[in-house]
Amino acid sequence: MASLRSSRAVAVAAVTFATFTDIVAYSIAIPVLPDLGQKLGASPTMIGLLFGSFGVTLLAVSIPMGAASDRVGRKLPMVAGLLALAASTLLFAFGDSLPWLFAARLVQGAADAVTWVVGFALIADLYGPDERGRVTGIVMSGTSVAVMIGPSIGGWLYEAGGMRLPFLIVSLLALIGAAVFVWYDTPRHREAREAVPIVAVLRLPAVAICTALVVAVASTLSMIEPTVAMHLQVNLHLRPARVGLVFAACALANTMFHPFFGRLSDRLGARPMAFAGLFATAAALPLLGRIWSFESAIALGVLQFAALAVVITPSLGYMVEATSSGGIESFGVSYGIFNMAWAVGLLAGPALGGFLFERVGFTRVFTVWAPGLALVAIVLARAQFKRLPSREAV
Repeated sequence: MASLRSSRAVAVAAVTFATFTDIVAYSIAIPVLPDLGQKLGASPTMIGLLFGSFGVTLLAVSIPMGAASDRVGRKLPMVAGLLALAASTLLFAFGDSLPWLFAARLVQGAADAVTWVVGFALIADLYGPDERGRVTGIVMSGTSVAVMIGPSIGGWLYEAGGMRLPFLIVSLLALIGAAVFVWYDTPRHREAREAVPIVAVLRLPAVAICTALVVAVASTLSMIEPTVAMHLQVNLHLRPARVGLVFAACALANTMFHPFFGRLSDRLGARPMAFAGLFATAAALPLLGRIWSFESAIALGVLQFAALAVVITPSLGYMVEATSSGGIESFGVSYGIFNMAWAVGLLAGPALGGFLFERVGFTRVFTVWAPGLALVAIVLARAQFKRLPSREAV
C-alpha cells in the first residue's frame, strides 16, 4: 500500500482525473449557463461576460499558485484546487442570482489554474525529460475525452434532473479527486525547494519564446472553434447536433494524437516538435477554410486538430526545458507561465476570429491567419535555435 501511495502511475492517473473533471466542469456549463442566465434575466452580453469571467481568475492565479506549489509542495495546492472546483459547482447548483453565478465562474477559473499548473508540475517532478512527452500525452488524452463528452453530459443531466444535477455530479467528482490527493504521498524531496523569483524565470529568453509560442497556438485553437461553428451553422445550415458531432470527432481523434506525439517528442525533443507542430498548424489552416459539407468538416477538422496536437503536447515539455536551460527547476512557475499564456490566447483568439469572420468571410479568415502564424513560427524558431543549438539536459 505504501508503494502504491507513492507510485508514479497513481500520480498520472490522479492528475488525469483532476484535469478531466476540470474540463467536464468547464464544458458542462456550455449548454447550461445560457439557459440558466436567461431565467435569471441576463442579456446576451451579460451571458458573454459570465463565460469570459473564467479567464480573469485563470490569468490572475496561474503564476502565483505555481510559485506557491514550488515552495509548499504539490499536495496542498491540488487538494485546495479540487475543493475550490467542488465549491464553484455547488455555487452554480444553488446560486439564485447573477452575482452568485459570476462568483462561481470566478472560483472555477481559479480552480482550473491550480489543477492544471500544479498537476503538470507534479508530473515534471516525477518524470525526466525522456518520459514527460509520453506522460503528458496520456493526461491530454483524458482532457480530450472530457471535451468530447462534457457538453452532451451537461445537456442530458440538465434535461433529466434539472439545473442542479449536472453541477452536483461534477462536485462529487471533484471531491473524489481531492480525497485521492489527500491519500497520495507526493514526493517529499521536491517540497523543500528554494524560492525562485518569478521575474527570474520570465527573463529567461527560452521561456519568453515558449510563452509566445503558446499564445500563438492557443489563440489559433480558440479562433478555430467558434469560427468553424459559425460557418457550419450560418453558411452550411447544419443543426447544432451535427456541429457538435464535428468537434466530438476531432476530440476523439485527439485521444490518440496526444499520446503518439508525446512519445515522439521524447525521441525527437520537445522544442523541435513544438515548432514543427506550429508550422504544420499554419499549413493545415487554408485547407480548413475550404470546408464545404458535414463530411469535409470532419475530415479537415481531424487533420487540423492532428496538427495542433503536434504542438500542444510537446509544448508542455518545452516549457520545462526552457526553464531548466537557465538552471532553474521551478516547475510550478513554469506551468504557471504556460497557463497564463494559454489564457491570453483563449481571450484573444475568439475576438480576432469573430472580427475577421464578419469582415472578410470564413475562407479568408484562414488565408489571413495562416501566413501570420507561419511568420510567427519562423521568427520564434530562429530566435530559439540561435540561443539553444542543442537539447539541454534537464
